[in-house]
Amino acid sequence: MFQKSRWFYSGFLAFLLILISCSRPLEWPESPLYVFELGEPDTTQPADLKSALDKIVGHYAHYDVVAYEDTTTRTTMRTFIVSYGFTDFYLEDGKLMQSDRFVHAEQKLSRKNAESVFRDEAVQAIKPRVREVELFRKDEIWHIYSPESPCLLGIEGDPMKPLSTDPNDPNLTDPDKDGHPGVTVQISVGKFFRGEIYIIRREIFSNYMTLNNNGILSGYVIDRSEQFVVGASKKILNQESHNYQHNDKGLSPVLLVKVDPDIDTYDELMQIRDEIFPKEPEFYSKKK
Repeated sequence: MFQKSRWFYSGFLAFLLILISCSRPLEWPESPLYVFELGEPDTTQPADLKSALDKIVGHYAHYDVVAYEDTTTRTTMRTFIVSYGFTDFYLEDGKLMQSDRFVHAEQKLSRKNAESVFRDEAVQAIKPRVREVELFRKDEIWHIYSPESPCLLGIEGDPMKPLSTDPNDPNLTDPDKDGHPGVTVQISVGKFFRGEIYIIRREIFSNYMTLNNNGILSGYVIDRSEQFVVGASKKILNQESHNYQHNDKGLSPVLLVKVDPDIDTYDELMQIRDEIFPKEPEFYSKKK
């Protein structure tokens, strides 16, 4: 029940297949990526709603992975977006509210020597999403559903309306402040190709999480985001792709771990990253 963030770095990589379409894509790792246990056998779930709220409210380090696949290209492109940030749960007029803020993201491609990079300024340009979440009990376990709350990146307007597909839309913004419209994505293939694309996004995520006995929240992300390329540094990059979230929920997990409220920067999160989060997923070569 998390959002995901991430994330937004996915639907723009079809051009890589033009450059490396002869290579076979790497394989997905085994699903689920992680198995999150409910907790120690001597711990128990909160007995009532008030106790559950008391246990959930707090400041969390956020880790999520979203798996994407583009099958419209000559050969399939697979992508993992790994997002880091912070989530806060708090009560407002008796309602359980969730606020997310992202600080860093990694993109992993199923093509050797191909890389896509987002500057942290671009990731941090996503405005914190605040929404009421649903807390309910099923089979003696507490669950959280975080509904869709669309937000825009790289363009102003009504986030409840479809994303603009006009590269000259007067509402375009430069959230990462690099002089280009939208958010800049840096692309490289080996040592012979470098370029940038400029994208806008309508982030549309929902999250499903379970309260583990040890206080950790874990679940999966559903992404229905929209994206449009408004420009590029090279003509070959200025094209659209149709990248969709992979339908295997086990490949798009989210994990929230409660941390000290004073931990709220990327550097501070990375200092404890290996203590609280699992290793990032990797694609692998198929054995013959």
